[in-house]
Amino acid sequence: MILDILFPNRCISCNRITDADLIICNLCFEQIHFTHFEYCGENILKEKCKLLFPVENAFALMQFEQENLSRKIIHELKYRGREKTGKVVADWVTESLDFKEGKPDLLVTVPLHPKKQRERGYNQLHLFTNTLSEFYQIPYDHGLLKRNSYSKAQALKDKKHRLENQNTFSLDKNISNQHILLIDDVFTTGNTLASITWEILKEENNTVSVLVMAMDE
Repeated sequence: MILDILFPNRCISCNRITDADLIICNLCFEQIHFTHFEYCGENILKEKCKLLFPVENAFALMQFEQENLSRKIIHELKYRGREKTGKVVADWVTESLDFKEGKPDLLVTVPLHPKKQRERGYNQLHLFTNTLSEFYQIPYDHGLLKRNSYSKAQALKDKKHRLENQNTFSLDKNISNQHILLIDDVFTTGNTLASITWEILKEENNTVSVLVMAMDE
């Protein structure tokens, strides 16, 4: 209680004091560019994915535009130690995502290299995914995928090097006959998701859908 008074929670956008379980105030919330995609319908993200790999469904919550609030939210999550941001964003997803007949069997996160996870202290996708798992009653597996190479953050790469997918992934266990929802923070070139999806599809009768917090056009 005393800490709340001395160090009140503040909006990451305007710095107004706000509720402890929020990351932005109600006024700034209106500035977020949500996509309003339908998970089971056609949308720009699904079209982009289909150019790279077979995909069942695709959903992005926000637009990841230059200097907009969604970019700041995700940067707070990834680079400024605000892990609880993942739960807040997941709560926003549950308000707009209806799986309908396309409900997946398993939630799977894009892994960090162990060195990167030690540096950051957490995987920014885990709390986000755990929250979705509890809400939708879908199991998750954070250990299915393994990242085999260490590289600097996508945000710190120039466009040329982002297009060169230097990250290699492998499955750490056998899995088949599963509709997997592959979860990442931002869709940029799609190369990371493509690399992972093709690994998953090597196993028998697997299918893949995609969910990202934001989509960079």
